[in-house]
Amino acid sequence: MGLASRLRGLRVGPVAPLAWLVVVLALDLVTGPAFVPAVLYAIAPLISSVLLRPLVTAGFAGVAFLLATGSVVKAGDWGTAEAWVPMLDAALVGGVAVLLAVVRERREGQLARMVRIAEVAQRAILPLVPRRIGPVTASVRYVSAAEDALVGGDLYDWFQSDRRVCFIVADVRGKGIGAVEQAARVIRAFRQSAASLTDPAKMAAAMSRYLKPFLDDEEFVTAVVMQVVGRGRVTFVSCGHPPPLLVMSQDGADLVDLPAGLPLRLGETYMAVTLPWAPGDRFLLYTDGLSEARNAKNEFLGLEQLGDLVRKAPFSGALDEVLRAVRRHVPGGHFADDLAMVLVENAGQAGGTSGRPLP
Repeated sequence: MGLASRLRGLRVGPVAPLAWLVVVLALDLVTGPAFVPAVLYAIAPLISSVLLRPLVTAGFAGVAFLLATGSVVKAGDWGTAEAWVPMLDAALVGGVAVLLAVVRERREGQLARMVRIAEVAQRAILPLVPRRIGPVTASVRYVSAAEDALVGGDLYDWFQSDRRVCFIVADVRGKGIGAVEQAARVIRAFRQSAASLTDPAKMAAAMSRYLKPFLDDEEFVTAVVMQVVGRGRVTFVSCGHPPPLLVMSQDGADLVDLPAGLPLRLGETYMAVTLPWAPGDRFLLYTDGLSEARNAKNEFLGLEQLGDLVRKAPFSGALDEVLRAVRRHVPGGHFADDLAMVLVENAGQAGGTSGRPLP
């Protein structure tokens, strides 16, 4: 449990056991000596053991025992055998409550450490992307549809050599930890093929061969590979993936028509398409969390209509505008699928990698 959660617990948690003590005390005061609610006081530390720290729970256990003793004295049973039973019950229940609080706090600490380790491991799958990579400017965003995960089977990555810059956006079929594991393999395959091959079509084929032994018969990976050589040409290869969106600097936005290659693991050969692009032009690469986003009427979000939004927004905030548009479109602003996006802009001149990495 984090510090903020502990503070909320200390602020809200004591209300419940304290209210219980007040209610039982009020009943004790308004009823006759025949009603001895001594054992009921011990429920307060049990409530505290679920919400509060062991020391606070011990405090409630002590107060409960004192009130139980007072209830016995009020009933005139002090010094009799009947007095020891409710007092012993209150003491035992209070002690068990403290023990429960200790165990709960230790397990919460272990869980918090495990969550931190899992978060670090998940973040390590997605690379840091510099704002400037050679002749292009880049921006990335990732949204996980699962509340208990930072990343899933969607992924992006990049590679730079002296003469070219490569990007990949991919989607592993599947959910959960298995999809995260396969996403890490896709990134490994991309880096190996991009480092050794200069033809994006051959890169995709090499990735498909590499991944085949690791994927089951029902598993595959859709992907789009983008390679920039110089300032005026960009090459794409589609592996069964949604097409990139070209947003031209002056006006207009079009989905790039690419040969429909098979997903990775299923395909053996792929076709590359080289296109011109001018300074200021932007390409949006994305997973189907964007192209298949639907509203309450089951209507898709039109990607072309995002063109003006992507063009007019400052480059650093363009993907945030896209995310806001998606949240307005889907019911309750909840993403039904993971979403990975890479926005690449023709910077108009060659240069080295610079700038602050993006999270």
